[in-house]
Amino acid sequence: MSDAKNSGPETDIMRMLSEFRLPAMPDAEALAAAQRRNFEALSAANRIAIEGAQAVARRHMEILQQSMQEMTQAMQSVTAEGDPQDKAARQAELLKSTYGKAVSNIQEIAELIQKSNAEALGLLNRRFAEAMDEVKGIMSKPG
Repeated sequence: MSDAKNSGPETDIMRMLSEFRLPAMPDAEALAAAQRRNFEALSAANRIAIEGAQAVARRHMEILQQSMQEMTQAMQSVTAEGDPQDKAARQAELLKSTYGKAVSNIQEIAELIQKSNAEALGLLNRRFAEAMDEVKGIMSKPG
C-alpha cells in the first residue's frame, strides 16, 4: 500500500515540479557590458558621420570660394577689350572649364559622403556581429 501512496497524483505533480527548470538567467554584468559597447559603437558612428558632414561642409565652402574667385576673373576677362569672336571663344572656353570643374567638385563631394557613410556603417556592422556573438556566448553559459 505504501507504493500506491507514493505514486499518487500529488507525488506526480511534486516530481514534475522538482524536475521543472527555469531557463538560466543571463549574466547581467556581461549584458550590461555588451550594451555599453553597443552605445560606444553608436556614439563612434555618429561622431564619424558628424566629422564627415563637417568635412563635406568645409570642402563645399572651399569650392564656393574658389568658384567666386574664378567667376570674378572670368568676368574681367570677358569684359576686357577685344573683338567679338575672341570674346565668344573665351566665353565658350570658360563655360567648358566651369562645367568640368562643377562635375569634378560634385564627384568629390559625393565621394566624401560615401566614404564617411561607409566608415560609420562598417563600424556599426562590426559591432552588430560582435554583439550577436556576445549574446550567443552569454546565453550558452550555464546558469
